[in-house]
Amino acid sequence: MSFILTFLLMFAFWMLLSGHFDFILVTLGVISSLLVAYWSHDLIFGKVNFGQGLMRILRLIRYLPWLLWQIVLANFHLVYLTLHPKMPIEPAFLTIKTDFKTDMGVAIFANSITLTPGTVTLEAGRKQFVVHAISKYTAEGLLSGDMEARVKEIEGQ
Repeated sequence: MSFILTFLLMFAFWMLLSGHFDFILVTLGVISSLLVAYWSHDLIFGKVNFGQGLMRILRLIRYLPWLLWQIVLANFHLVYLTLHPKMPIEPAFLTIKTDFKTDMGVAIFANSITLTPGTVTLEAGRKQFVVHAISKYTAEGLLSGDMEARVKEIEGQ
């Protein structure tokens, strides 16, 4: 499947750059695109599995409302911290052990942490994340593992 997608992409690019639709030029475009697709189809798309990709997209769509709600809650918590007379801020660095299987899972988890006010991902990897949290409440929220479990669900774990 990746061969066909690569061929179609290369041929469309050839036609876009060529701008000529003579038989010989279109034939050369087809031949060139077939050769490029044969040599490099795994570089652009890798192994394509539409069923798995579609399921991941659907799981991500289901995850987004939950993430938006967490962002809203974190904003209210930051307002509380800012307006509280004693400003009960207790910054901390956390090391979170994970076992993500894909780079997509790492990216979604790292970006979800950083998008949530009061937390910033400092280092991200498949086995470990280093995160800065502004308060004990936000640190406990991350350590609970709820966000990590939801991201693993997107991955299909």
